[in-house]
Order: sequence, then C-alpha cells, then structure tokens
Amino acid sequence: MKKTALIFILFTFLLNSCADNSSQKETPKTDENPTNSFGLVIHGGAGTILKKNLTPELEIQYKETLEKAAKKGYEILKNGGTSLDAVEQTIHILENSPLFNAGKGAVFANNGKNELDASIMDGKTLNAGAIAGVTNLKNPISAARKVMENSEHVLLARKGAEEFAVTQGLETVDTSYFYTEKRYNSLLKAKNKDIKDKAAYIDPYINNYKYGTVGCVALDKNGNLAAGTSTGGMTNKKWSRIGDSPIIGAGTYANNNTCAVSGTGHGEYFIRAAVAHDISALMEYKGLSLQEASKEVVQNKLKKMGGSGGIIAIDHKGNLVAEFNTAGMYRAMVDENGAVTVGIYQE
Repeated sequence: MKKTALIFILFTFLLNSCADNSSQKETPKTDENPTNSFGLVIHGGAGTILKKNLTPELEIQYKETLEKAAKKGYEILKNGGTSLDAVEQTIHILENSPLFNAGKGAVFANNGKNELDASIMDGKTLNAGAIAGVTNLKNPISAARKVMENSEHVLLARKGAEEFAVTQGLETVDTSYFYTEKRYNSLLKAKNKDIKDKAAYIDPYINNYKYGTVGCVALDKNGNLAAGTSTGGMTNKKWSRIGDSPIIGAGTYANNNTCAVSGTGHGEYFIRAAVAHDISALMEYKGLSLQEASKEVVQNKLKKMGGSGGIIAIDHKGNLVAEFNTAGMYRAMVDENGAVTVGIYQE
C-alpha cells in the first residue's frame, strides 16, 4: 500500500512539473531588448528635390533643422525615454518649422485654410491615435497621441478632434499662425495652373512637384517601437481631402515584432497599397529583412501602381532604412552612438 502511494505521489509531481514547463513556454516575451540598442529616423517629405533648385543657404537650413530634430529624439532615447516620447518631441521641432509641410509650414487647401492631419502608433500594444482636418492645433502629433491614450477611438476629425484636444489641455492657435507667404503663393500658383481640376504639389522651395509630410520612427532601450506622421496634406486639396498620414497601416505603422514605418508621398497610392503595414507584413509573414521589405514595397509595388514617395523605418533590432523612389527625400538618421546622418538628394 505504501509503495502504491509513493508511486502516486511521484506521478503527481512529474505531472505538475510538465505543466509548469508548458506554462513557461507560453509566457509572452518581456519588453526588454537584450541588445539594449536604440535609434531613430526622421523625414521631412519626398519629391522632386534637386540640388540646383535649393540655394546653399536654404539647404543649410534644412540640414540644420533635420539634425536638430534627430538630436532631440536621440537625447530622449539615450536617457531612457520611451520611443513614443522621442517620436512626439522630434516631430514637434519639424511641426514648428516653416520649412516643412506640417504645423507652422503647412500648405493651403483650396478653401484658403490649413488643414492638418497626424497619427502615432505604439509598437508594444498596437494602440494608435490620429486626427484629421484640424485647423487650430499647434502640434497635431500631440493631439494624435492624446486620442490614442485618452479616448476609446483611433481617428477623430475636424471640429470634434479640435474640441477633444482642448479638453486634453493642448495648445491652440489662431489660424493666422500657419500663414506663410511662400505657401500661400503656392496656392495661388496651383489655382491658376488648375491642372485638370486636381490638387497640385507645387512647393515654393522645389521646382515641379513635391509631396510634403514629416515623420519619425524610433526604437527605445526597452525594445519598444513607435511611429508618427504629421502633414498639411497637398496644396490646393479640395473637399476636405484626407491623405495617408492619419491612416494607420498606410502612412504610419509600428509593431514590436517587426518594425516602425512612416511614409511620405502621393497619399492616395499609399492608402491603396497599405504601404506601412505591407512592409511589416512582408517581414512577419515572409521573413524579409527591413531593407528587403522596404525596397519591395517602395521600388516595386508602389511604382507599378503609379505611386511615388518614400518611407523611413526602423526594426526591432535597430536597423535603419530610408527608401524612396523620388529625386530626393529630406531625412536624418541617428544610431545608438549618436552619429547623425542627414540626406536630401538621391545619394
């Protein structure tokens, strides 16, 4: 009898041990990144950006602002800050500059107003927030983050988004804050040209066409990815047109298992191709590297559809990518060592 009881106790012990091992295997991964690497990439728009069309002084201004923004994000990450904080604060610098088509430098719609869009995504939780068509928010990216963190929704638009932002204590400005003479002259030029009643991408700093938007992607020391995008849309856009920037999966996407992506280009194509998510999906389902997936989507899929533009991306290992199929893209990268690389043209 004692022998039988001993066998039963031993069997029970082994059974519990197997159950414990099975439970351990199913435990989700922690947020810690074993390599402790971090990094950040930003963009300020892509299009026909040619050296002959930029004065040396203007080129310096672009490079200095891009570097300033990249360093801001780097300092946050270096000091243990989150990727979400790095993305938001970096984009603030670009939104506050009249050089870029976001915030202060936003282009004018056909109705003579500046209509702003933005989105942000957390790669850890896959939570996201976005706003569209707002006219009085100084930093739209912050409103997008508030939507993500303090509402049950993902995308809020126009007056509703503005009212929500006020309840969150965000800074509002008079619409005159967004007025810049060069952007307004671009609207007049686009209206006079009236290319088959379509919105034009004319930019005062770039001859021919330009797709403007700003964005940032980051990986923090805890292994968490984030992506954000902010824009004024396209010059002379009509009927409250919304592009890809506030559309999760099109202009913005982040997933800790793969990468974080922010896009800039002809938004209608980015929406139809689900560009940002497609890059992540190619990594997750086909095992492509970040560079391979980015090249496939931007240089092959997007171009075959007739779309132009570019993306910035960073993966969960800290690899950095800036891929574009236009003549140029304002961009800057900073790795964990603090080395900043700034680019404008096809190099």
